[in-house]
Amino acid sequence: MSKPDTVRFRYNQAILVAAIIAVVGALPLANARAYLLPVLLVPLAVAVWAWRAGTDADARELRVRALAGQRRISWERVVELTTDQRGRAVARLDDGSQVTLPAVRGADLPRLVAATGQTLPDAPADAPGQ
Repeated sequence: MSKPDTVRFRYNQAILVAAIIAVVGALPLANARAYLLPVLLVPLAVAVWAWRAGTDADARELRVRALAGQRRISWERVVELTTDQRGRAVARLDDGSQVTLPAVRGADLPRLVAATGQTLPDAPADAPGQ
């Protein structure tokens, strides 16, 4: 269970509902022939991924969760939080590597920083004439 001071980012649960519907739809196909049973694995894997994948953040660390595992990254290793070209949040680490944060968008970065217990500096005022 998550602690109250943990911020959780998850994908939209409509993906999970769609995967469940796909399992129900694939049942007649999988029952038709025994060699078609693995067809059920695809929507089941999507359902587990939708339920599990995401990012958890608290004052101590980031937890990046995937289908089969998770990675813990302490805040001391994070040099910068930024976005990529597609608008997804990325953590740049002190060793030069980048970690894409699942289910975190660029607009969610202030909430992610607030989870550390720190505050963002005030945004600069717009230049005149803009």
